[in-house]
Amino acid sequence: MLKLFRFLHPWRGSIAFLIALVFVQVISDLYLPTLMADIIDKGVMLGDTDYILRIGGIMLLITLFSISCAVVASSLSSTIAAGFGQDVRAAVFTKVSDFSLHEFDQFGASTLITRATNDITQVQMITIVIARMLLMAPIMAIGGLIMAYSKDAELTWVLAVAVPALVALVLFIARKAIPLYSSIQIKIDRLNTTLREALSGVRVIRAFNRVDHEKQRFQSASNELADTYINVNHLMAFMMPGLMLVMNLTTLAVLWFGFKRIEVGTLQLGSLIAFTQYAMQILFAFIMMSMMFNILPRAQAAAVRIDEVLHVEPGIRDPEQPQVSTAPATIEFKSVNFRYPGAEALALKNISFRAEPGKVTAIIGSTGAGKSTLIRMIPRFYDMESGTIEVGGVDTRQYAQNALRQRIGYVPQQVTLFSGTVRHNLQIANPEASDTEIERAASIAQAMPFIQELEGNWEYTLQQGGRNLSGGQKQRLAIARALARDAEIYLFDDSFSALDFTTDSRLRAALKREVKGATVIIVAQRVGTVMDADQILVMDEGEIVGRGTHAELLQSCPTYQEIVDSQLRAEDVA
Repeated sequence: MLKLFRFLHPWRGSIAFLIALVFVQVISDLYLPTLMADIIDKGVMLGDTDYILRIGGIMLLITLFSISCAVVASSLSSTIAAGFGQDVRAAVFTKVSDFSLHEFDQFGASTLITRATNDITQVQMITIVIARMLLMAPIMAIGGLIMAYSKDAELTWVLAVAVPALVALVLFIARKAIPLYSSIQIKIDRLNTTLREALSGVRVIRAFNRVDHEKQRFQSASNELADTYINVNHLMAFMMPGLMLVMNLTTLAVLWFGFKRIEVGTLQLGSLIAFTQYAMQILFAFIMMSMMFNILPRAQAAAVRIDEVLHVEPGIRDPEQPQVSTAPATIEFKSVNFRYPGAEALALKNISFRAEPGKVTAIIGSTGAGKSTLIRMIPRFYDMESGTIEVGGVDTRQYAQNALRQRIGYVPQQVTLFSGTVRHNLQIANPEASDTEIERAASIAQAMPFIQELEGNWEYTLQQGGRNLSGGQKQRLAIARALARDAEIYLFDDSFSALDFTTDSRLRAALKREVKGATVIIVAQRVGTVMDADQILVMDEGEIVGRGTHAELLQSCPTYQEIVDSQLRAEDVA
């Protein structure tokens, strides 16, 4: 948690002012019992009404001043905590934005969301508590001990017994609570993951009648979280009565021994009342610190999880001196090998090929052959284990990531659309795209016919993930989004799978006609999608086992022949 407090650096001036306010407030509160003792001993006992009114007026002014300091301090602490939370949240989001796909896979989306929201909220809450209670409690405890000792040194032994008892009780409960709070965060992650899967996969769950099973999964995760919360609350429920017991016994002991000293004339009544109030202030200070253990262990666990994210070094980073290439966007793989982190086998083995501008390179192969992995290497979503990938004659590792990806229009295998209008989704690739450019991209992608049928056309609002569109419509919008960039390289990762053959054929013809100067790489499962390509790469188990045109591969590549035979009739092949 102390590591996270470096984000408080911009607020150091406000924190200094807050400390001053809290100090003045506590000193004012500590002075009031002494004035009360004077009123009793010098005013009430002697019947001096003027003295009572004068000292009472001073007490009223001090109280109003103390309240004013408390209000300003409370407002300032909330402002500091909110700003601190905002800065930490921004830092986490920025760090996550720099993650490679490996880091995303390592953490998982659900836990990253929990850490960026729930965990930061926990740390923000403890910041408010620290800004007020943790600053106030030590000053009040130390000042109270000094003032109590000044009133009657012999009665101070009661506090010497009570304070260690309070500390021992708090430490015992904290030792039990901290592991439980740590497990709470893990169980919140599990609950979020279960809920996320249930909501995103609702169609599959209903199709296979797994609703009851998912309810049981969610109930199990929810029950585990609830049970842990109940155990923590049992500890907290024991803490407060224990603290009050110590506090009341202390009050009873102070009054008992104090009246004995009054009887023998060694202590005045006003001093006893003042000592009692100081004892209550001291014990209340320790109670305030103990209340922190209601949220401190959980905030500590949350801080550890946030710090884990902030201290992860992204596996893919920009070079210190990025290179810039203005050469045509030729893509060349040179003996590339790649292995997913933690995997034993290579996902790509000795991949070498060249894709040139103005030509279409197609990649085909069985499921798991490494097609999508290969295409993800080009925008540098992953780095190769060995070998090089060059774009425009420059190793992709020598590019700044933004500069490399600026040259690429990419359509992923899993189509992702965002909530907002159709126009907004197409402008994600190119915010400066004009209406003419957007319409051109949609026309090439064969998306214009269905866009014109939507209510509002370009202003039609898409739901998150494009749930109010069909699979083919989503694919065509994703293709149009990439084309709106007017890029030098277009990567289509199995992006035509949801299109019928007629639309597929028209789209590929439009691509050849409209993006003549671009380097186009198409990953596909269907032979009909790749047979017109200038170059076809056939992949099997991470290796290129054939390359050439459709006609050449029919003669030379058994793997390609098997794929063709499984999909096309003899007359279609001819």
